[in-house]
Amino acid sequence: MDFRTELKRRLIVFDGAMGTMVQRYGLPPGQPPETFNILHPDIIEDIHRQYIEAGADVITTNTFGANEFKLRDTGYTVEQVITQAVVLARRAAGSKWVALDMGPIGQLMEPMGPLSFERAYELYARQVRAGVQAGVDLILIETLGDLREAKAAVLAAKENSSLPVICTLTFDQRGRTFTGADPLTAVVVLEGLGVDALGVNCSLGPEGLMPIVKEFISYSSLPVLVQPNAGLPQIVDGRAVYPLTPEVFQRHIQTMVRMGVRIVGGCCGTTPDFIKAIRQAVKDLTPIAVSPKRFTAVASGSKTVVFGQDVKLIGGSINARFNEGIARAIKDNAVGDIVSQAIVQRSQGADVLAMDVAVPEMDEREVMLNLVREVQAVVNLPLELDSSRADVLEAALRLYNGKPLVRGVSAEQSVMDAVFQAVAKYGACVVGYTRDEDGTPADARGRLKLAERIVRVAEAYGMPKEDVIIDCTMADVAPPSWEAMEALKAIKLIKDELGLVTTLDMRRVYRNWPNDDSVGSTYLAMALAYGLDAPVVDLEDGRTMETVKAFRLLNCKR
Repeated sequence: MDFRTELKRRLIVFDGAMGTMVQRYGLPPGQPPETFNILHPDIIEDIHRQYIEAGADVITTNTFGANEFKLRDTGYTVEQVITQAVVLARRAAGSKWVALDMGPIGQLMEPMGPLSFERAYELYARQVRAGVQAGVDLILIETLGDLREAKAAVLAAKENSSLPVICTLTFDQRGRTFTGADPLTAVVVLEGLGVDALGVNCSLGPEGLMPIVKEFISYSSLPVLVQPNAGLPQIVDGRAVYPLTPEVFQRHIQTMVRMGVRIVGGCCGTTPDFIKAIRQAVKDLTPIAVSPKRFTAVASGSKTVVFGQDVKLIGGSINARFNEGIARAIKDNAVGDIVSQAIVQRSQGADVLAMDVAVPEMDEREVMLNLVREVQAVVNLPLELDSSRADVLEAALRLYNGKPLVRGVSAEQSVMDAVFQAVAKYGACVVGYTRDEDGTPADARGRLKLAERIVRVAEAYGMPKEDVIIDCTMADVAPPSWEAMEALKAIKLIKDELGLVTTLDMRRVYRNWPNDDSVGSTYLAMALAYGLDAPVVDLEDGRTMETVKAFRLLNCKR
């Protein structure tokens, strides 16, 4: 049976805890459970078989911690442990699915710890290759508390296999992961990366997870997996004891399935009795169809900005072309000055920070990567990455923690081909200019046609149209008043006929009337009235900010 096909048509039951079961069989304190694959294969196979007999559709391999870091003192290689784990799971599972289980590496990611993104990717890729070679059916990435680590794991899975990929995070009682991501941010980032299903595991008991699960279902266009603990553990005689009974656990799982969860199972403290209770609970339930959630959003690792609900401001100060101070700081490697500018813009009300760091005779790729690292380490706002070079964007997209906005795409086919593949792969939003090989059409309908072309090509690369934002910015010369009005009409047409979010680079607009600030601010007010969603602005410009503030007040938004 094809897992992706079955996932669309029915509920799927995963197994329960492995660590809990292995402890029952006498796992010594401090010994990795994964070593039992080799030392006690009969025990592991028996645990898998118990879960199959209880009604599990999917068996997860005993490889949660089977990475190079956690196995380094065991005397066994990653390949030995994973290969043996898959053999045991497959023998017990028979015709059921076998999932390669990958948990956290066990080190904090940069900047909080020593683990780089590249190193995390390498560790996960080694696990994936071993699992694929051994014959798993799908990949389960679970119990992660850092979206950056989740991204490394998902990319490793997708770039080293063609198997279905599921990723679940763990949340605390605040409804956030260890590094601060909320369910909305988790959904935005993981869906962008192209997982087949997502959700939450471990963390809390099923009752404590209910609000988090509700948010996942509200935001996700993908099937949601939930594997709760059997309640919050209590330490008795030095061991964790979980309070919930299978019957209580069963009732909560039923509620979750009726809410829209399509994949269920158990985590810490659950046993075959719990899985049997789950199977009994869902046997007569019809799964709720997963509906697409249409919204445009970008995210950092801990904050999501949804466009279209209110005016969102893109801070435009970190731009080497428009800001001589930023260009000078880049040349002098004064990274602290640039990070300070990011902090200032956040305090001034920016929702997103734009970054254009191209300086002649400087390595733009190196500068961009360094600033993405440094800014994201301090400021939690999503970033807009602006570059005319596809290789710079590709590298920055890979490193970026979250779902960024990419600027630098026109309706020229060669430009779209150079950028869209990377944008789609890393799940970013893209700003498309209504400009092609012949320049920018003067009339609104002409710009609408170019926006349609951008959307059509983006969708051909696998991007949803909600990930396309259109910029009708005028050329860097003062246009006749009728052409300036056509740009505003294009904003309304693009919103009404295509349903897309719109942006406008006000720095370019203001340069058209350098000696009369009132024209630029009035034009901004008119653009907002025509439906402009996200202008790129200088947040230190008092007239601009007053215009936005007044519009929000009159539009009853704030």
